[in-house]
Amino acid sequence: MCLLNFESHSKQTTLTLIKNNRVNHAHMSLKDHIENHLQLMIDGIYAVLPQAEPDLETVKNCKIVSHRGEHGGEGIKENTLAAFDRVLQHGIWGIEFDIRWTADLQPVIIHDPDCERVFGERLTLSQVSLAELQSRVPRIPTLTQVIERYGGKIHLMAEIKEELFPNPQHQRDCLQKLFSPLTPSKDFHLLALNPDIFSLVNFVPKNALLPVAKFNIRELSDLAMRENYAGISGQYLLVNNKLVRQHGDVDQKTGTGFVRSRHCFYRELNRGITWIFTNHAVKLRNFQQILLKHHNSC
Repeated sequence: MCLLNFESHSKQTTLTLIKNNRVNHAHMSLKDHIENHLQLMIDGIYAVLPQAEPDLETVKNCKIVSHRGEHGGEGIKENTLAAFDRVLQHGIWGIEFDIRWTADLQPVIIHDPDCERVFGERLTLSQVSLAELQSRVPRIPTLTQVIERYGGKIHLMAEIKEELFPNPQHQRDCLQKLFSPLTPSKDFHLLALNPDIFSLVNFVPKNALLPVAKFNIRELSDLAMRENYAGISGQYLLVNNKLVRQHGDVDQKTGTGFVRSRHCFYRELNRGITWIFTNHAVKLRNFQQILLKHHNSC
């Protein structure tokens, strides 16, 4: 894509993202609250539904992805080096994390556009420089730190968040430089809730791009197959067996979240799910190791 077309498309994409982000942010708290309660209800049901033990080969190839790292206990915050270190220490396959930008366009790792929910700081990322952010909230890592510390050791599932891209060419070049030591698909994937963002990272082959669906699973599934993306990911109840087969038929993979119980873990493995996203990665890793020990003792 030529620079002129890239910048023109990027401006259009940015305007769309700004509009969507304003609407989404206004309803975020209520929406997340409802989704979390629904998720807990669904988890409770699937936790008690018996499932057959997966076969040895399936268990060996299991790819557990720790959603924002192993956080929550011992005061460990999400999307921090401490949370990612625990994933590495337990031999878990991958981490998922979120990329946002500071006012001076430095990529950092945080889910929300501000620091209040996680760190108790009324600080908006896009309004402060990296230096100020690090002085006030030092636990927020940079993308540079994450790639240098974990690249090539655990798989990186990096979600690019919807927000303003004031200098898309610079931001694209920055991401390209930082990810350049790694091999796309083998070492990392780039994720997005809005696939329009993928036009801003056109240095990555399409088989390293993974759309993340909410309730638009059918739409994004069709898009993923049409564009030859890595596959599709979404809530495990919405990614049905038909979708799993359809993506498998075109050599694409599926990912589901957020798995937390043993029976749900077995269910996803038996369905042929490749990437299992979870907020309880250490727990699922223990289930995996128990299964491996059981199979090896037979």
